[in-house]
Amino acid sequence: MLSIVRLVTVLATATSDAASHELTAAKALILGIVEGVTEYLPISSTGHLLVTQKLLGVGDTDATKDAADTYAITIQAGAILAVVVLYYARLKSMASGLVGRDENGRRVLVALAIAFVPAAVVGVALENAIKNHLFGVGPVIAAWIVGGIVILYAARYFRERPAGTSRLEDMTVRAAVVIGIAQVLALWPGTSRSLVTILAALALGFSMPAALEFSFLLGLATLTAATAFEALKHGSELIDTYGWLNPLIGFVAAFVSAVLAVRWLVGYLNKHGLELFGWYRLVVAALALVLVATGAL
Repeated sequence: MLSIVRLVTVLATATSDAASHELTAAKALILGIVEGVTEYLPISSTGHLLVTQKLLGVGDTDATKDAADTYAITIQAGAILAVVVLYYARLKSMASGLVGRDENGRRVLVALAIAFVPAAVVGVALENAIKNHLFGVGPVIAAWIVGGIVILYAARYFRERPAGTSRLEDMTVRAAVVIGIAQVLALWPGTSRSLVTILAALALGFSMPAALEFSFLLGLATLTAATAFEALKHGSELIDTYGWLNPLIGFVAAFVSAVLAVRWLVGYLNKHGLELFGWYRLVVAALALVLVATGAL
């Protein structure tokens, strides 16, 4: 009996040591930066994290896969905090609207609540099906290609059409529903939640600044729910497998890089079109195909 206990202890210790080497501080830093940079850009953070994890060898074993998947989701908390910091004034206005002190804040809050529901309902209902069938390099590459083509077409369409003028405060229930339904498409990893919500808002006649801000705020709500859900479900497993320090490094890296990425994106898209991201998606899809063909992925 004693020998069995010792064997179990040795195996558990070996598994823990292997896990600690799997997600090193350097790898946690890289994944955090990838999350922060890609979360709000229309290029898909999930797709980039999935591919980066495979290249780094994180989550390759059955013993660490769930912990690695949980890590990739929970470091979104860094990107969440970035939007809280950058859009604090808007969030304060929404909080005032909640208690009837700010009509514009109330309108935005109601619109966000409506837009949040479709993806939340579908995501919970199809969670296992999505993970089993769409969380793979193949589906991600396909989504990158489709999204790239859509962006290039949309960029040309919006360039030829008069720029939208609607403000965020003009968001109607109908517009919120349309954007919320569009966000459901982002449950396909590689699609990009930012992409579909920005394009939907632009198509409804909103200005680029309004489309970007609504996308960021909707992302704040959606990511907070997804992160909390995953943390409650597998958070203890994440800590047991990787400890506290390296996930914390990823969180800080995601926060800093998300702040920089959001500031850059707002400045860039207010002066330029979306084409850059369309071409980027096609290039990264081609590189991923090469990695698959050579056995690197």
